Amino acid sequence: MNNESQKLYTCPMDPDVISDHPGECPKCGMNLVPMDMGGHDGSDAHAGHGGAEQDFKRRFWITLPFVLVAMALSPNIQLWFHFEWTVPGGSLWLFLIGAFVFSYGGWPFFKAAKGELTHKNPAMMTLVAFAITVAFAFSVAATFFFPGSSLYWEMATLISVFLLGHWLEMRAVRGATGALSELAKLIPPSAHLAKDGQLTDVQTSQLMIGDRVLVKPGEKVPVDGRVVDGESSVSEAMLTGESRPIGKKAGDEVVGGSLNQDGSLTVEVAKTGADTAIAQIMKLVREAQGSKPNVQHLADRAASVLFYVAVAAGLISFVVWYFVFPQGAIFAATVAVAAIVIACPHALGLAIPTVTSITTTLGAKNGILIKDMKGLEIARKLNYVVFDKTGTLTKGEFGVVDIAASGTSDVRDENELLALAAAVDVPSQHSIAQGIVKAAKEKNLRIEEVKGFKSYPGKGVSGMVGDKEVLIGNKVLMQEQNVAGVMDVVSRSAEVGTPNYVAVNGKFAGTIFLADIVRDESKETIARLRAMGIKTAMLTGDTQDVADAVGRELGIDTVFAHVLPEDKVNKVKELQYGGNIVAMVGDGVNDAASLTQAHVGIAIGAGTDVAVASADIVLMKSNPLDVAKTITLSRKTNRKMVQNLAWATGYNVFAIPIAAGVLYPSFGILLPPAWAAILMSTSSVIVVGNALLLRKEKLG
Repeated sequence: MNNESQKLYTCPMDPDVISDHPGECPKCGMNLVPMDMGGHDGSDAHAGHGGAEQDFKRRFWITLPFVLVAMALSPNIQLWFHFEWTVPGGSLWLFLIGAFVFSYGGWPFFKAAKGELTHKNPAMMTLVAFAITVAFAFSVAATFFFPGSSLYWEMATLISVFLLGHWLEMRAVRGATGALSELAKLIPPSAHLAKDGQLTDVQTSQLMIGDRVLVKPGEKVPVDGRVVDGESSVSEAMLTGESRPIGKKAGDEVVGGSLNQDGSLTVEVAKTGADTAIAQIMKLVREAQGSKPNVQHLADRAASVLFYVAVAAGLISFVVWYFVFPQGAIFAATVAVAAIVIACPHALGLAIPTVTSITTTLGAKNGILIKDMKGLEIARKLNYVVFDKTGTLTKGEFGVVDIAASGTSDVRDENELLALAAAVDVPSQHSIAQGIVKAAKEKNLRIEEVKGFKSYPGKGVSGMVGDKEVLIGNKVLMQEQNVAGVMDVVSRSAEVGTPNYVAVNGKFAGTIFLADIVRDESKETIARLRAMGIKTAMLTGDTQDVADAVGRELGIDTVFAHVLPEDKVNKVKELQYGGNIVAMVGDGVNDAASLTQAHVGIAIGAGTDVAVASADIVLMKSNPLDVAKTITLSRKTNRKMVQNLAWATGYNVFAIPIAAGVLYPSFGILLPPAWAAILMSTSSVIVVGNALLLRKEKLG
């Protein structure tokens, strides 16, 4: 796979920003850096969030000794811990240490704050930079311009705690944004190129369309391609969530990243770079992580408002404690800095993006690709799910559902009738003929060779099977060939399926009924949705009788029959006009208009063709049960978002007044700036940790 097609960039300070090209972060203005995509050579190990994480870690450990010295030199610390350490020029040393910690330790916050202000988007980093600047400026003034106690140790510990908090927080966030990295790791770094009878190990990114590669047992398939030699079982669980290995032989398609199991395969490269399934899945995941549910916009607005609340809280705190209830400049400044720090809206900013990132990862692991988080957000509210019948609730292929021998010909039983019909149908490519042949093979019936095969387009086929002349087709063909007695069982067709009449040696021998095969999982899907309080509807072009029979079998609430492709969208509108929140489930091709019209469009059975433009959600497996899983994922995701928002907003509601000193007059409780920083960082880590719990949720 072309590695350049996978190159992604992110803001080192904001995990919510992901781009497929370099540039500046639209939020804070910092330069985007390459994401850590789990490179096999380790070259990207310190890129992206990993690079920012390492930077915070390094600055924390370098500044920590200076912070401890600043604390030891501070008179208040010596008073509290009952020790004395006096050095010549102690105040000057405190200034130098404070200046180093302020400039070196605070640099990441100043850089990010500059970007925020440049983009007129003041947020958390601006607050942090403002708080430590106020503390440092006040301390410098107290050292050189007016006598008084400084805030050097408070400022130094504040920066140290911020560095530690961001380091630990980014470690947690890195674990929450691993979908793209995990997908990239599916592609092996090298492949066995088979050329001129020789095997050569080459970089996967160097493969070209038409190249042939050998995939040995236990190895991953390096690219999308077609098997040209060999036979094996291949597990696509990491791509589609399908646990059962799939048999592959010459002519079958394989997907890059799938795991070859018990045999060797020679694969001809069919797709490279951005055209491969993995690349398209990564694109969808990236778009999903870039999209925002409506609740995210609410959180963003709240976070931007909180900046001004924090500044106002700091200024008001200073005014109150310096002028209204005079406690001195040091006390007033300390309270003001604590109020600003504790109001940093970092937890609020992380509350939704971390859940979004984990949701896309969890969905991808279950074969659910979320293109737009707004669609997943709405899915929890659904009360009607509309299924397109063919290819969704059914397999989209004809299967034999009943056989009725007439008992008036030379045919002994139903198996012989099926074997004769299959023999004549072998040369035909019609879907009904293929269904009859498949049914005979599944019963292990002996299928003789046909001679004198003749096709009657749109009507049927005939031929000699041994000494028997066999004719199979519709009623028109039987009438044209003067076959009598056909009408004896035709009344059953409305209840069972499409009839194919069989005549042997000019006499009516029986009827084979075929129908679009209902998927084994469809009935369970409808039952699960009903248990979730959701009604179901089915759209089909079949006759009303056939459609009602399928609807009764599956337990569907509403059946729309005789529906043309262009009329599907009107049926969706009809349900919406009734006040329902509607999801449409279809194949993403013929159902494009109805998928777009529905509140949530779900494309099912997309396989490797994941770029379905009209759907909000793409289900990689042809399994309708994943519709129920998608709704379950939506509900669990919403629950986590609500929990995180409740914590983040509740934290600020209680923390800001406490930091501003409302408890000090009555209880003597005052929150130092360093403690405020610890609480702020802890709040962020709690939000991320709560989001990480979503990874353990089961969707089945």
